[in-house]
Amino acid sequence: MAADPAAAVTAHLHDIDRPALIVAVGKAARSMAAAAMARFPNAQTLVVTNYENAAPLLGAEVIAAGHPVPDAAGIAAARKVMTAVRAADGPVLTLISGGGSALLPAPVAGVSLAEKAEVNAALLGAGLDIRSMNLVRQQLSVIKGGGLLRLTAQPVTSLILSDVIGDDLAVIASGPTVSPIGSLEESLNILKENSIFDVLPSSVRSYLSDIHHASPVRAARNILVGSNGMSVTAMAAAAGQCHILPPIEGDVSDAAKMICDQARNGITVWGGETTVRLQGTGKGGRNQELALRIAIEAQRRGWTDWVCLQGGSDGRDGPTDAAGGIVDAGTLARVGDVGQYLKNNDSYRALAVAGDLLVTGPTGTNVADLGVLFR
Repeated sequence: MAADPAAAVTAHLHDIDRPALIVAVGKAARSMAAAAMARFPNAQTLVVTNYENAAPLLGAEVIAAGHPVPDAAGIAAARKVMTAVRAADGPVLTLISGGGSALLPAPVAGVSLAEKAEVNAALLGAGLDIRSMNLVRQQLSVIKGGGLLRLTAQPVTSLILSDVIGDDLAVIASGPTVSPIGSLEESLNILKENSIFDVLPSSVRSYLSDIHHASPVRAARNILVGSNGMSVTAMAAAAGQCHILPPIEGDVSDAAKMICDQARNGITVWGGETTVRLQGTGKGGRNQELALRIAIEAQRRGWTDWVCLQGGSDGRDGPTDAAGGIVDAGTLARVGDVGQYLKNNDSYRALAVAGDLLVTGPTGTNVADLGVLFR
């Protein structure tokens, strides 16, 4: 229930002014919008979510768009949202959840959607953390980094479901109602330090190299309604006596070692969001690869009686239909040559061979990744 978008929104609607416009964006957008519409049925409502979570919602216009790679439907959705915000004749309520960054692509002048998609792919492939990725994305967008606030003089309230560790509101969905994470100069430094800049399209390199400054962003009322940390706390409460790890971040290999180093007998729970540096051409995602690496670390330590679930709360890990993996002491024997699979970033096929994929389907929420180990 801690990750239920509708419940999270409903709990915070009691002191919000009646909106003229509701804009819901992200993987949890539909559920969040339904909750808001139950209280404010006469507000114009736009919902932009990924294809897997899109479904009709009476009284709202639901638009499906691409995630994690932006597409033409997202461009059309962004234009529709910008037009509605500009035309709003009263308070605006925005409902923000993870995934919104890719779902509302609005490239700056001179940069095409295809070129922005190239940037997104390069950032993902370099294994950058979400803050760094969104800092760069904000510089190339009309909407991100507080861009929506520049479109209206009406008061704006945002209810935000966080998929970001640390809950930096400027990072979640690239902060459409929050001041930018950083400057254009900072984004340029990140790209160069990670050897990404030279492989980007010439239009992007030209735009980022032309140092300029966006107009200031006015304040909005931004309210955090749910997060990874809240969900981990709820998991621990449901488990009873258990051990809670600090947020798991960084490279999946290091994360697996840390989890196994700190796990205790009984139940251990954690949240977080790791990164994977792509070296092969296989299929998988960070949760699937982390699950396999936990199995390797467990075997290295001689564990014999254990099981671990590692998954993305949105139900989709990378470009696959799996949320993650459920591994145990027999996983590696069922996989076979796990090293070759990992060398090719082929964690999906490795877990499929073992029968250890975690497949939930789209969950309609997004609070980053969650894990639990029974030992």
